[in-house]
Amino acid sequence: MAGLLDGSIALVTGASRGIGAAAAIELARLGAHLVITARTQGGLEETDDAIRALGGEATILPLDLKEGGQIDAIGPTLFQRFGRLDILVHNAGVLGRLTPVAHIMPDDWADVVAVNMAAAWRLIRTCDPLLRLAPAGRAVFVTESRAREPRAYWGAMGATKAGMEHLALTWAQEVATTPLRVNLFDPGPVASRMRFNAFPGENQATLVAPGDVAPALAALCLPAEARNGALVGAA
Repeated sequence: MAGLLDGSIALVTGASRGIGAAAAIELARLGAHLVITARTQGGLEETDDAIRALGGEATILPLDLKEGGQIDAIGPTLFQRFGRLDILVHNAGVLGRLTPVAHIMPDDWADVVAVNMAAAWRLIRTCDPLLRLAPAGRAVFVTESRAREPRAYWGAMGATKAGMEHLALTWAQEVATTPLRVNLFDPGPVASRMRFNAFPGENQATLVAPGDVAPALAALCLPAEARNGALVGAA
């Protein structure tokens, strides 16, 4: 599969650790130049080091997804710097407080909505023009089962991820006649900081590692013919 994304530009949010970092490293292994974003400069530098250790290249873009203006500037910035965008992986998300719906505080609600749902909307707005122009544009939104399976105390996370899914799937229909393809990716239970915060007593050694799910996520970023060949080869 190496080299299938040579010359392409990929933007990955939440790339300082976990699934985002693993996905960025995998896309770099396939030849993409990565633009990696997160709030944590140090974590991004670690991901950058891992990418460069593979012989890949990355551009660090620290930003806070709660700051809408920073997201809105991404598309114009990428156009000015690279003249293109081929892949968007929106992985960043927040758990919020696990609490009864009636107890969700306005500030907590605003933060979860901003990162899990509003950021997806802003990313679509800013990246859509470039992705539509790409020969085989790809957008992948990382989600989780609470969006479709409500569970007590998970109201903020579940509602906002459901909203994100709805936006992404609507966008997918709107671009169906173009080369751009939009997908959701649910990795299932993965050993991550968010998972640990939700289930602190769980033995993470029994869970799948982020690096183990990264190839499946990266496969959704490949052109159709390359993806089919990669999946056949993997089988």
